[in-house]
Amino acid sequence: MTASPSQGADSSPSGGSAAASAASVGAPDRHFEDFLPGAMAEFGPIGVDEAEVVAFARQFDPQPIHTDPVAAAAGPFGGLIASGWHTVSLVMRVLVDHYLARGAALASPGIDELRWPQPVRPGDVLRVRATVLEARRSQSKPDRGLVRTKGEALNQNGQVVMSMVAMNLFRCRNPK
Repeated sequence: MTASPSQGADSSPSGGSAAASAASVGAPDRHFEDFLPGAMAEFGPIGVDEAEVVAFARQFDPQPIHTDPVAAAAGPFGGLIASGWHTVSLVMRVLVDHYLARGAALASPGIDELRWPQPVRPGDVLRVRATVLEARRSQSKPDRGLVRTKGEALNQNGQVVMSMVAMNLFRCRNPK
């Protein structure tokens, strides 16, 4: 998959009535206060390339449904599909490039609810949607806060092909 960082990156937040969005402040300047619950941003496109699907799988997930087009054609998906870990890796790249704060991102305690409800196939074009679910300041360390984000990858047909809930710690712009 090849991400095109210039298209859709930090451009037009959508998300209803949220006063601002994490995408309204560029990633280098984004702090905890910029992640408002309900804010949504989309990034992409990400083209899925067969050679990259196979190369990733050969190194990290060498199952025939990811590495061998002939065997995959006879398998349960009727053709080659990307490893879910490949999809997660490319979504992460887009989030690092366009969503996470470069200077204020501290760490991630983990992700929850990782799902791959639809296969990703060579030739698909994906986009990444990030929606802030929760943002709360740490009581024990008031210079930072925890942001929970629902991350989704959608294909060209609008189908969710990957979803997760990520937790990230960010520095506060205005520590209490």
